[in-house]
Amino acid sequence: MSSNFHPDGTLFIVSGPSGAGKTTLINRVREQLEPIGITLYFSVSHTTRKPRTGEIDGISYHFVPPAVFEAMVARAEFIECAFVHEQRYGTSKAEVLDRLKSGKDVILDIDYQGARQIAVDPELKPRSLNIFIFPPSFDHLEQRLHDRGLNSEDEIRTRLQKAADEIDAGKEFYDYVIINDDLNVAAECLKAAIIAKKLQTKTALEAITAMAERLKEERDGRFARGH
Repeated sequence: MSSNFHPDGTLFIVSGPSGAGKTTLINRVREQLEPIGITLYFSVSHTTRKPRTGEIDGISYHFVPPAVFEAMVARAEFIECAFVHEQRYGTSKAEVLDRLKSGKDVILDIDYQGARQIAVDPELKPRSLNIFIFPPSFDHLEQRLHDRGLNSEDEIRTRLQKAADEIDAGKEFYDYVIINDDLNVAAECLKAAIIAKKLQTKTALEAITAMAERLKEERDGRFARGH
C-alpha cells in the first residue's frame, strides 16, 4: 500500500444524466483504487421511488415512503435532496458526515441538483470534488436508456429532455467533466481526478512536510556520523 494516500474525510461527488454510466464507473474505480490505499465509502441515498428488479433496500437505495422522506427533510437530516423524475432523492447526514468526521473518504452518485447544493455548502465545499459524467452523444444516451430496459418510453423521453438541462446547469460548478465514450478511458480519468484531489488535501500536505523533516534529520544524522 502506498504512503502517498491517507484517509482524511474527502467527499467525491459524481453526477450525470441517467444512462451516462455513473454507477458502473464508480464501482470499477472503487475496486481499482482500493489496492493503492484509497478506500471510498459509497453513500446509499434515500428515495421515495419503488425498488426496481434486482435492487436491494439499504444497498441500492434506502427506499422510504414519501411521508418518511418529508419527515426527514423537516428534521434537516439531508445534506442534499431534490426532485428527480417525479421522485424524491436525498443523501442523509448520517450516511456522510459521521464518516467524513472520522476521516473516511466518501463517494456519492447524485443528481446535479444535489451536487449544486453541496457546491455552495461552506463546510463541505472545501473538502469536496465535483465530477460530471457526460454521455458521448445524445443518441448514445438514448440507446443506453433503451438497453437498460428499466424505463418506459415516456420516462426515457423525460430523462432525455432533462439531460441537456443537467449538462448546461452543471458546467458552472463541476471541477472535472469526463466523457464516457470508452469505459476504460473514463475510469482512468475518474481515478486520475480522485488521486489528484487526494494529493492536494491538507492531510497529504502535512504528510509531505513531515516526510521532508524526517529526511532532513536522516541526512544530517548520516553526514554527522560520516564526519
